[in-house]
Amino acid sequence: MTAAGSSAIASRFSSGNVLVLLTRGKARTMGRRITEIRPSTAFATVDLDGPGKQTGFVMIPHSPDDDAWGATRVPIAVVSNGNGPTVILEGGNHGDEYEGPIVIAELIRDLDPGEIEGRLILMPSNNVHAAMAGRRTSPVDGLNFNRTFPGDPRGTITRQISAFIVDHLFPRADAFLDLHSGGSSLTMIPSAIVEPTEDTELAARNMAAARAFDAPLTVIVANLGDTRTATAAACQAGLITVGTEMAGGGTVTPTALALCRRGVRNVLAHLGVMAPEQAVPPRGDGRIMELPGSDAYVFATIDGVFEPFHELGREISAGEPAGRIHLPWDPARPPETLAYRADGIVYGRRQPGRVKPGNCCLVVAAPYRETRD
Repeated sequence: MTAAGSSAIASRFSSGNVLVLLTRGKARTMGRRITEIRPSTAFATVDLDGPGKQTGFVMIPHSPDDDAWGATRVPIAVVSNGNGPTVILEGGNHGDEYEGPIVIAELIRDLDPGEIEGRLILMPSNNVHAAMAGRRTSPVDGLNFNRTFPGDPRGTITRQISAFIVDHLFPRADAFLDLHSGGSSLTMIPSAIVEPTEDTELAARNMAAARAFDAPLTVIVANLGDTRTATAAACQAGLITVGTEMAGGGTVTPTALALCRRGVRNVLAHLGVMAPEQAVPPRGDGRIMELPGSDAYVFATIDGVFEPFHELGREISAGEPAGRIHLPWDPARPPETLAYRADGIVYGRRQPGRVKPGNCCLVVAAPYRETRD
């Protein structure tokens, strides 16, 4: 990774002046911004700073129609041993994405504190109501958890969960792994995701950690500049940040699950929380790609049934026909053809055939700028 490459990745977001030095058995944070904790009614049933292994919940007081003094329970576990880095692992950011929650739950059950040097904060179902419903968004308040950061401790349940993470967990941490899949609406090439940041040193650390995951692709995803995501908030807090997209389609695939299990341990070994022998030797064949802004997306233009022309991974060119939308209930009307707007490969494809205007039908990933220059 060259200095020029780091600068290119760093071109989109500001994350504060932060330097995290990670070595086996020791973590040191220099210059992290610690902001005042906002008043909140949320509390944890575990000691976030205690030793050993603890499992419990973040409790968000919740007073719906059928439970006057109840609480939303967000599962959390803390595994701590020694003086190494603190890493937060998040799953269930969207409730219809399953590989990450499975892997984090396995770590909660199986990991012995003696296997690590540092602290893991393990959260397999952060968007817990959505996870239990198998939905992308929360059935309680209708919000997309990954568009609520930095949250609001006096807001709806979803905003309170994101506020707790920002106020109480990020200041304790050195790194953040946000394990996504494509969800019910998208099938994607399994990949590690890099969150852009204007902090060039943090950008280089993000890229190195994402490469350590050793996915078939490493993709830089800027979310069109949206800073309301968990990974954008983690970069704002100065954390080394890695995301994933593990296939998706609203299901679990053996290949993607095996990759997620392996990749998580690879990153934890890279960060020094696990011993190097816990990592799988890298294949070294992962390409670095990026989403080329709004041109990455092919959107439906009419109501109908989408027919894609190409499989995932196919190399395509801007202007090339991408697929067409049929109207079986109006058979005299010819299908409407959609075209790609960027050169690259087919990275994501809509899972349901039924579409309406504005639905994302296809996603294109292009070679990363540095590799094109």
